[in-house]
Amino acid sequence: MTQFTSTNPATGETVWEGEAATPAQAAAAVQAARAAFPDWADRPRQDRIDAVKRYQAVLKRRAPEMAEAISRETGKALWETTAELGSMAGKVDISIRAYDERTGERTADTAFGHATLRHRPHGVAAVLGPFNFPGHLPNGHIVPALLAGDTVVFKPSEETPHTGQLMAECLAEADLPIGVFNLLQGGRETGAALLDQPIDALMFTGSGAAGAHFRRKFADDPHVILALELGGNNPLVVWDAADAEAVAGIVVQSAFVTTGQRCSCARRLILPEGPQGDAIIEAVAALIDRLIFAPWDSSPEPYAGPLISEKAAQAALQALQQRIDLGAKVIRASGPVGNLPGSFVKPALIDVTGLNVLDEEMFAPFLQVTRVPTFEAAIAAANATRYGLSAGLVSDDAKNWDSFIRRIRAGVVNFNRPTTGAAGDMPFGGLGASGNHRPSAYYAADYCAYPVASFEAGSVKNIEGEIKGLRA
Repeated sequence: MTQFTSTNPATGETVWEGEAATPAQAAAAVQAARAAFPDWADRPRQDRIDAVKRYQAVLKRRAPEMAEAISRETGKALWETTAELGSMAGKVDISIRAYDERTGERTADTAFGHATLRHRPHGVAAVLGPFNFPGHLPNGHIVPALLAGDTVVFKPSEETPHTGQLMAECLAEADLPIGVFNLLQGGRETGAALLDQPIDALMFTGSGAAGAHFRRKFADDPHVILALELGGNNPLVVWDAADAEAVAGIVVQSAFVTTGQRCSCARRLILPEGPQGDAIIEAVAALIDRLIFAPWDSSPEPYAGPLISEKAAQAALQALQQRIDLGAKVIRASGPVGNLPGSFVKPALIDVTGLNVLDEEMFAPFLQVTRVPTFEAAIAAANATRYGLSAGLVSDDAKNWDSFIRRIRAGVVNFNRPTTGAAGDMPFGGLGASGNHRPSAYYAADYCAYPVASFEAGSVKNIEGEIKGLRA
């Protein structure tokens, strides 16, 4: 077996260590989930509701401990991981409502009896979790899947195995039947071994490149439903906004929250040419200078912490340097944060106007500015990406919003609010390289079960009268 560890990116200390699951263990987990599926799916729905409610109660009780554990494992500020635990607990009630609204049952009377719509679970769902919200995002797949009657095999990110272990403990405390939830720890090899098993669904949150790989892998296996929530090269357009300081707050919260490690973070800031754009850049740069990047338990409380690892920081800095080498103007340079470990990087602001930069997501606190002459050009620049997750407009003119919301190509589109704003009782997902038209959050119920439409009569009756073209 292969040993691996999770470390605190702010200190380098070991948070968790253990063994990666073998292919045989991946097969055994899927077999256990398969064996548990018929009973779990056939139980009264209230039994499954009661189970996830027990899980919710455990999450609430263990929230302080788990929030601190996530901060240690990811480096995120405690204020943010505390909110993450709140979202995890809140997901239960939201998922129950979503199931009733989107995938429940309904019956209508007909001349012959009635027509009924039902929903049935797929079977065994493989859930692959990300590192940036290692509790909240996989939880957003797991809870709806369990409610629908699916059984789950969960592999956390190899960067955040401790969080996955804590989630498994909470589900065990909720007294789910054996095999309904199964945990596999490990890296890419473990994930690949899991996906080589006879699963019925893959629910994944992660990079666009990984999502493209999964599309190819299952292209000839239409039985496996894919729910892919991927990244984005997200635009934020500012136009006809007079208060530069107010704009700066929205820009900063769009681009730099969670150290830029949210798939919905703004990566591209599109501004007008001339004095109005100049004033916004100046205000954003000034606010960047006030942000505190430090370990999660520092005083004063930090705005954000490190990237997930030194390796991630080095890759992000290299991508940033590539743009600078192409001619990007540096407004605020990145680099080390004091004497802190190499996983910490300063937020960067660069101007790439007129440059042909890569249409790729930089998963870091780096923001690229593009200046354009007209609002039409701003919308065109915003849509000039193969991604389509989130987008935003900041403007004092509601007419601009009327045009923007009709023409922007993204699944989460905000007005005078950060691009990172999202709600569990709304759908969350994108187009193009950002997903596969199966948004998560409130719409997760849609991909956890499939619809069954039935015409039903209470008894066998002769329907010759409905058959046309019969000889007498």
